[in-house]
Amino acid sequence: LSNVIIIIIIFFRSSGETVAAFIKKVGNEFGFNSNGFSIYLNRNKTGEILSQNKTLSLLKIKHGDMLYLFPSGSPSSSAEVMDTATPHSSSSMPSVQEDEIDQYLTKQDGKIYRNKDPQLCHHGSLGKCVHCVPLEVREFIFVFLISYRDHMSFHAYLRKLTGGADKGKFAALENISCKIKSGCEGHPPWPEGICTKCQPSAITLNRQKYRHVDNIMFENHTIADRFLDFWRKTGSQRMGYLYGRYTEHKDIPLGIRAEVAAIYEPPQNATQNSLELVDDPKAAAVDEIAAKLGLCKVGWIFTDLLSEDTRIGTVRYTRNNDSHYLSAEECITAGYFQNLHSNPCRLSRDGHFGSKFVTVVATGGPDNQVHFEGYQVSNQCMALVRDECLLPCKDAPELGYAKESSPEQYVPDVFFKDTDKFGNDVTFLARPLPVEYLIIDITTTFPKDPQYTFCSTQRFPIENREILGETQDFHSLATYLSQCTSTAFLDIVSDFHLLLFLVTNEVMPLRVRQHFKVSSRVSHLFSICTVGGQPSSSQGYGAMGGPSAPASSSAMWSCLHCTFMNQPGTEHCEMCSLPPHT
Repeated sequence: LSNVIIIIIIFFRSSGETVAAFIKKVGNEFGFNSNGFSIYLNRNKTGEILSQNKTLSLLKIKHGDMLYLFPSGSPSSSAEVMDTATPHSSSSMPSVQEDEIDQYLTKQDGKIYRNKDPQLCHHGSLGKCVHCVPLEVREFIFVFLISYRDHMSFHAYLRKLTGGADKGKFAALENISCKIKSGCEGHPPWPEGICTKCQPSAITLNRQKYRHVDNIMFENHTIADRFLDFWRKTGSQRMGYLYGRYTEHKDIPLGIRAEVAAIYEPPQNATQNSLELVDDPKAAAVDEIAAKLGLCKVGWIFTDLLSEDTRIGTVRYTRNNDSHYLSAEECITAGYFQNLHSNPCRLSRDGHFGSKFVTVVATGGPDNQVHFEGYQVSNQCMALVRDECLLPCKDAPELGYAKESSPEQYVPDVFFKDTDKFGNDVTFLARPLPVEYLIIDITTTFPKDPQYTFCSTQRFPIENREILGETQDFHSLATYLSQCTSTAFLDIVSDFHLLLFLVTNEVMPLRVRQHFKVSSRVSHLFSICTVGGQPSSSQGYGAMGGPSAPASSSAMWSCLHCTFMNQPGTEHCEMCSLPPHT
């Protein structure tokens, strides 16, 4: 029974759905042709469900029943270009260092444990039956597919590929390519010639069955509120990068959650209706300090708001919510970011597959309040963006446009399927293209009990907000220190924007070496600010003295050459290695 796939039907999309339609959907989801599998009512292969025009209800298949699928052959290969699994040998796969969360989930058993059913289970407390035995994730997959309301997690999708007798020995993930393969010598290069060997296949857009991130969670409301303050004060839109970590989402089998701990706001030009990013000289330093803190860039966020009534704080959409969730231009931007932050994957010959980089939109909801909506774009969209095959439509933000081939670039045909007015499935050329075929929605939440990676109760000014009169300088640092009631060093510096200023300021930038050296230098920098700003000496740093404080065996001393604050008892400066008095 190792190849048995248990199908759990949660509910029918239509009570009058025919058996033939149901079997067709099953075949499409697993890639089987019409003769590649059989479905039975019982595990012992009795009660076969044959394709017919009778409804499922007439066969007494009801909510909660389990059906058993037995493959009779290998899944058929699709002629349409999509994310697929292809045979491979273990020796041909590159050595890839996957993200920690992926390594962790790979080691989990992936079983869905069920409690004893008081009505169906007739055994003792230590027994297990078909109604309560733990399910493998690959057996549970149909919970999501048949319900038509969710995507499976990426690792559940991998379990589906690597399940069965061969344990995925011959499965590999293939990235889509929209470019002509190089090295074909049988004809002149494009545009003079092209052949089936070097020509990229046509792409038929499909709803992606999995998602790389299953939930986005802001640690607390303060993170989002501080980001929204810019829009509240200026009326202009705002963009920021989300820094946090990827963790296990325990409510979804083998799911991944993106936890947001801070938002960095890069240099940008913004109006009420537009956003433009400019070069950020501090980008590498921001990533470096985040990495030292155990954080990474998990996504980006932007506002899409118009004020309805500033007196009571209500907002409204700037887009038509009935027509699109993301504009084509936003989808292209999301695809660009996802390509920059590709997902390391051991099952891909390229060493990467998809992305865990998320998109969050702060927009108005039906209740005229701000809502946070999370998305990703599909791997197909990433490929179209990477190979410069997708354009936005000027007059219709909800529509994209697949480029046409030119002498400079060959572009494969891109199609999508829809229904006509008679209910028939029709294939259309993606010129134009509804962006809903490219989007994967992700729930965005806030925890019931707030969490704080950065626990400082004071707020250091956010970067790149000079238009508001908020600047990061030594005066604002002195003001910040004067408001701190804690004498604990870690409490005082526990602010993401403060740490960025300490590392990137031009007067005395910090360099992360050893912990005690950083602490010493920060303390010295604080002493300069406290002398200039004259905060109360009870704050813990006002009595440290200026750069000329004498050295002694029981106090920190400042080097006369480089002004570095050294630890007590050291005979030479830890920064320049010179003695204290020369």
